[in-house]
Amino acid sequence: MQTIGIKSPSSDSDKRPGQDPGRDLVPLLAGMAVAVAGVGAVLALADVDSSLRGPFTLFFLLAAPGAAIGAALRGLDPFARTVVSVAGAIAVDLLVAQGMLAVHRWSVHGGIVAVTAISSLVLFLVMGRRLRKRMGKIRSSR
Repeated sequence: MQTIGIKSPSSDSDKRPGQDPGRDLVPLLAGMAVAVAGVGAVLALADVDSSLRGPFTLFFLLAAPGAAIGAALRGLDPFARTVVSVAGAIAVDLLVAQGMLAVHRWSVHGGIVAVTAISSLVLFLVMGRRLRKRMGKIRSSR
């Protein structure tokens, strides 16, 4: 005897790609975080007198180096990578501030620019390393 079953419309096999709300939310949140961080950097560099300047700039100072360090640590599990990224971001910010104070060149603009430069350098080095690995795999497969 054969059993006949009825599939519910919410079964996994009926879902189309891009229909999973949890998966679509991550890029949206990442984009929003980049936008908030960018606005924070611009507000700080332009000396705009706004109540959002402080929180958005603080978010930038934590998110920029944190994202760069997190990209370099892809081998760790997500929780460990998050903890190390936040700790690394705080360390980068403190080292930039300490270095600028040591040479008597402290300024808000200089700190934002230095953190941006260090974060960009780390991110570009990670991207270059991944591209070199990918190119090596392509060459070895020929």
